[in-house]
Amino acid sequence: MWFGHMCPHYYVACDLGAESCRVILGTLSDKELEIEEIHRFPNGAVNVFGTLRWDVLRIFDELKQGLHKLALRGYHIESISSDSWGLDYVYVRGREPTFTDPYSYRDARTDGRVEKAFGVVPRELIYSETGIQFIQVNALYQLLDDLEHRPEILQMADQILGVGDYFNYLFSGVRCTDESLASTWQLYNPTERKWSQQLIEGFHLPARIFPKLVPCGTKLGSLLPSIADEVGLQGAQVVASCSHDTAAAVAAVPAESEDWAYNSSGTWSLLGIESPKPIIDEKSREHNFTNEVGYGGTIRFLKNIVGLWVVQECRRQWAKEGQEYTYDQLTNMAAEAEPLKSLIDPRDPRFGKPYDMPKKIESYCRETGQIPPKTHGETIRCALESLALLYHDTLEEIYAVTGHKIKRLHIVGGGSRNQLLNQLSANASHVTVVAGPTEATAIGNILVQAIAMGHLGSLEDVRRVVRRSFPVTNYDCKEESTWRDAYERFQGLTTKH
Repeated sequence: MWFGHMCPHYYVACDLGAESCRVILGTLSDKELEIEEIHRFPNGAVNVFGTLRWDVLRIFDELKQGLHKLALRGYHIESISSDSWGLDYVYVRGREPTFTDPYSYRDARTDGRVEKAFGVVPRELIYSETGIQFIQVNALYQLLDDLEHRPEILQMADQILGVGDYFNYLFSGVRCTDESLASTWQLYNPTERKWSQQLIEGFHLPARIFPKLVPCGTKLGSLLPSIADEVGLQGAQVVASCSHDTAAAVAAVPAESEDWAYNSSGTWSLLGIESPKPIIDEKSREHNFTNEVGYGGTIRFLKNIVGLWVVQECRRQWAKEGQEYTYDQLTNMAAEAEPLKSLIDPRDPRFGKPYDMPKKIESYCRETGQIPPKTHGETIRCALESLALLYHDTLEEIYAVTGHKIKRLHIVGGGSRNQLLNQLSANASHVTVVAGPTEATAIGNILVQAIAMGHLGSLEDVRRVVRRSFPVTNYDCKEESTWRDAYERFQGLTTKH
């Protein structure tokens, strides 16, 4: 369905990231979308007694400030939806806004949990039930740690909610989890589209804590009167759009044919293809691919890659040492550094943990017989080139599992701003990289709301609006032979995870 001339419709995306959060206004009219950032605030896990926690009530207060700014402008907001990273969850009980401060997936408590889990339920069964990549930060392993070390929390809590769904609950009073977010936990069965009772019972988790599941694009109800009065917005609906940020971003990929892959690039890089159904077999398990739910019941067949987290952590470390850089400065320094001097395997577990990332890169290079980076520019170049080679490796694995040959790689999200990484990705992968839109998560969130509110008809409509509304930049492969040699070096370094 494609609608003709329309009066402007206004929607709000509460886009929550591990590094920053935004309240974004979307205006849809005449088959085009305009977005405007209304309020931005920093985010990050808080170190408390050696544990990493999210300050969710501070986040909620900041979101309300953003909504109030919109109200002061006099917009008639039709709907609101929150999206977030996956994996983490918030315990709720009765009318308590939080039952305990939620952990961050970066906390060390899940170290070694994956192997422990296999001692309770076999690896093959976990994968056949969920089709989810084995990563120690998955909600399953966080819950198993709770079961061992905080059983009283599980006993007393009513339910757990994913982070994006938790804020939809605070806005609407409705407890549920959108399938896109639930599917990241490694406790959801994407074939049957329900919680895996086999795993819940096998791991002795209380079934009552798992909330009702709803499909992407579900209207939850009106903004609670107390919130509406506080912020000054009346009549807005709360929608479970795509509560998982990657699902929202993939909905906004401006693709047209079937020979494309996506990379939702930010703190994480989520690289994969869109499939009409789950791909769960021996090959996908051996290559450790994940099957997460997207809009319309589509499947995001992908891998979670550590992403620009490595660059972010280098920047944080240098700031602690008194040297502040913008991301543009770091990219420019990397562009001037010697190419392909040293490489890392971003999948090495050390690179997924916070603190002193430059030292970890230096140590890895020494351990693998390479000359470590000597300057900050060389360090960032090492991280970006290694990430680009990992993208190529992942595309090769997609082809090995599915036979799906990729000609275009759509890079969306904040990482699509990094022109150097975009070109390196095209060079390493020998495909055309299509970069943009940058704000894909908020765009997807907003346009799925438009479907829920009856203003657009389908995912095809969404992508057509994106193509009309936001420019993209193409990057073609250069220096192919040089990068083939680099890929051989990379493969020699890597240990599959």
